Amino acid sequence: MARPAPSPRGPAVSRRTVAWEWTRIGLIGFGGPPAHISLLRELVVVRRAWMDARAFEDAIAAVNLLPGPASTQLAIYCAYRVAGPAGAVIGGLGFVMPAVVIVLALSVLFLAHSPPHWVRGAGAGAGAAVAAVAVRAGVDLLGPSYARTRASSLRSVRWFAYLLAGAVAAALVATYLVLALLACGALELAIRRAGSRPPDAGSGARVLLIPAAVAKGSVGALAWTAFKVGALAFGGGFVIIPLMQGDAVHTYHWTTSTQFLNAVALGQVTPGPVVATVAAIGYAAQGIGGGVLAAAIAFAPSFSFVLLGGRRFERLRRNAAARAFLDGAGPAAIGAILGAAVALTGDLTQAWQAGVLAGATVSLLLLRRGLVQTLLAAGAVGVIAVLLGAGTG
Repeated sequence: MARPAPSPRGPAVSRRTVAWEWTRIGLIGFGGPPAHISLLRELVVVRRAWMDARAFEDAIAAVNLLPGPASTQLAIYCAYRVAGPAGAVIGGLGFVMPAVVIVLALSVLFLAHSPPHWVRGAGAGAGAAVAAVAVRAGVDLLGPSYARTRASSLRSVRWFAYLLAGAVAAALVATYLVLALLACGALELAIRRAGSRPPDAGSGARVLLIPAAVAKGSVGALAWTAFKVGALAFGGGFVIIPLMQGDAVHTYHWTTSTQFLNAVALGQVTPGPVVATVAAIGYAAQGIGGGVLAAAIAFAPSFSFVLLGGRRFERLRRNAAARAFLDGAGPAAIGAILGAAVALTGDLTQAWQAGVLAGATVSLLLLRRGLVQTLLAAGAVGVIAVLLGAGTG
């Protein structure tokens, strides 16, 4: 007897077809989540008619209520809908593996101890633009997030407070950013549940601090960092930057500030999910094996959410508690992205990089150019600057 399709029933699509189509998107998906969502919709709704438009929109709403990379979870869920659990695994791997492989390959070149001079210039140039990329990502999220609070002046005030809390945490105490995100979400949930006892913030802090405290070995620390990226990143892919920066640069010293900027730039110029950036941090910490381990841990929650809860996604979208928590954690995550831009700007060491950052800011915020286009241009400027005798830090 054939295995029943997920509810509501979707078409029976071969695993070979899923492998081909989802890997194709993973290879051509430059531009981050907006591009991924567009490519997935064109495939499953427009071209193949495997899902109707309403089901696809509901899936987007559901994955946005989950922590972790939303476009990755959407890709896995769409594969689940059309080809069951096995299709979810095959499609999900097809979507994320190209990015992981490309990031690891580029990490060998850009994060080497003595890379060629032109490579250092390209990395310094693209890295200088990363703060502008963070601002662009945060600004793009501000409007839709704030629009959900306009019906209530009190909710608007809390929204600004959560935004500020996330920004301050990312700029000053990035190592504990996860606590700030969870605290904002828990506070909003407690406020919505009038008369109920707020969650014990102190208890939550102890639970979350244990992994960082006991992970004295670099493998354990790397695993904890990757888990935070994949399971606790509320607010979209770019919030992984402040989540990783404190551990990678300041706590465990896997990378220098310059190398971290290079790693973030690599994650932006490659296709597929931005969370693949964690593979570069894993490589810096433990070589190729560390990169593979970090990627596996970071993406595991996305697969687990879909495989274990895919049938409940539509109910999740209507879950008041989930929405309340996200209404607190979401603005804090946006603030964290903007706060990360402050820290990233402070990591620049050369005067010419300030000019690159200014140009990238104009390109992304005023001219609204593409991320990949801007980062490649910044990298080219870096190569020219180094060839003309400028330093890279």
